Amino acid sequence: MSRMFRLSPALLLALLAGTVAGCSTTKPNVYQGEEFSDTSTFSHDFATSSSATCEAARRTLLSQGYIIKQAKGALVDGHKHFQPDPDTHVEIEFHVVCAPNGKDDKSSTLFVSATQDRYALKKTNNSASVGLSVLGSVSLPIGSTSDSLVKVASETIPAGLFYDRFFGLIEHYLGLDGGLPVVDFDDKPALPTKAAAKAEQE
Repeated sequence: MSRMFRLSPALLLALLAGTVAGCSTTKPNVYQGEEFSDTSTFSHDFATSSSATCEAARRTLLSQGYIIKQAKGALVDGHKHFQPDPDTHVEIEFHVVCAPNGKDDKSSTLFVSATQDRYALKKTNNSASVGLSVLGSVSLPIGSTSDSLVKVASETIPAGLFYDRFFGLIEHYLGLDGGLPVVDFDDKPALPTKAAAKAEQE
């Protein structure tokens, strides 16, 4: 004799809701993590003009081996290449913008964003084609192998300590850390010459 089990309507609805929720579960969108809160991770205030701040940022990147793509007043872009292993290539690109705080431009805020692009080495086999008058074009199992870099990842570096080191070296070139400031903001040496330092002491 068979028995029939009857589920209550409430239990049936609960099971149905759980099944639907399990099927519709998706990962949260990336933009949901953008809080637009008051954070200093990507910005720093300096008691110098915007042009002086950006020039110090340019010298900071140059001192660490970055290649400057452009440096126009309140804008500096630079990049640097890394190869952590034979099959991986990494490129870090800096984008710096300096904005004056007030009309007198006695202080400024530096905004920075660094992007890390990762490339992987991809090998491609190229077969050789030989043309014959009777058979036409025939592909033979002889050829060459070509290597190419393919971008596999790209992200904005979020680490606060990474930018703190960048800001700290900018303060050094501005003389805000107690060191020698830059003489001016053209192509002259970043630090005073020995003759200039001796003249100041006299």
